[in-house]
Amino acid sequence: MSDTHSSPDPSRRRLLGAFGAAGLAGLIPSARARATRPLGVALIGLGYYSRDLLAPALQMTKHCRLAGIVTGSPAKAEEWQRRYGIADRNVYDYADFDRIADNPDIDVVYIVLPNHLHKPFTLRAAAAGKHVWCEKPMAMDAAEARTMIDACRQHRVQLTIGYRMQHEPNTQAVMALAKTRPFGRLQRVHAEAGFRGFDDASGDPWRLDPARGGGAMYDMGVYALNAARYTSGAEPVAVTATASVQRPEIFRGVDETMHFRLEFPDGVIAACETSFGRNLNRLRAECADGWYHLSPFQAYEGVRGEASDGRRFDAMIGPTPAQQARQMDADALAIVEGRPPRVPGEEGWRDMRVLDAIFASARSDGARVEIAAG
Repeated sequence: MSDTHSSPDPSRRRLLGAFGAAGLAGLIPSARARATRPLGVALIGLGYYSRDLLAPALQMTKHCRLAGIVTGSPAKAEEWQRRYGIADRNVYDYADFDRIADNPDIDVVYIVLPNHLHKPFTLRAAAAGKHVWCEKPMAMDAAEARTMIDACRQHRVQLTIGYRMQHEPNTQAVMALAKTRPFGRLQRVHAEAGFRGFDDASGDPWRLDPARGGGAMYDMGVYALNAARYTSGAEPVAVTATASVQRPEIFRGVDETMHFRLEFPDGVIAACETSFGRNLNRLRAECADGWYHLSPFQAYEGVRGEASDGRRFDAMIGPTPAQQARQMDADALAIVEGRPPRVPGEEGWRDMRVLDAIFASARSDGARVEIAAG
């Protein structure tokens, strides 16, 4: 936070002591940030998601604001400064990013970079004493994810993963049904997420590069995987997976489509698909005494569905980028109030463990891979 080196008042010292004993001191916000201003957010990476979604969403938020940018493009920096009035002192390139440690305007960095850069910039941001919001997928594998969690804990900053769907009301209703089970025992989950793309792979299509975390499973597959977990309310114990490519001239060394089957305790099965070759956007739970579904379930707006008892899940949030604004406000408020976020680093790590097993199964021609309890 901006004044972590200042001397806290006596009541704050007592609170810091109590949270420090529990290993949670990094979750305490600065008194100044809490009392006088929204949290300052710096976006790292100014591609489509930052430009068209996060930056506009930060104009809608109450508890955080766009305060800085990190980019390798001077032209982009100038454009963003003109559009959002960002001061020169709050503009960084990737090489001098570590100077952000001395900037009291910035409390949080939001990492919106290719997947292979999530870990290094999380470590650098944590070392600079800034809270970290990191886009999904959290990392390249579970080992990287654990290193990120440990670094943020060591530097007493909060680590949050950008799973916007877990902030969406109808998604939260599905998560609640996993606990209340009004339709009896859950038997099967179907989760499908994908889009037809990359026919014109112009620019810098890093999602086609295996070294940078390309492929459908890393990108859209995380939606299906995370949905299977929150719909079941449990952790998978084994997986079988097969990868396929229909356009080999485009997809070299990465999956275009992945089918994966998750086995959960009590015999629950999740049949999942993700693809860069098909438009997919469905989540369905089949239970002993009924069913419920969302379709679309991971769109930027209009998430809706119904259940076998006649209940409807009508769209609850306004037009894009309302989801992103809701997510960032919730994550900022968690920092301000000194409590864990809805989607901590551990949630991303749990997905990465399953991703590791999915890739291992796909490399072994669909062999069943068990997932050790963690």
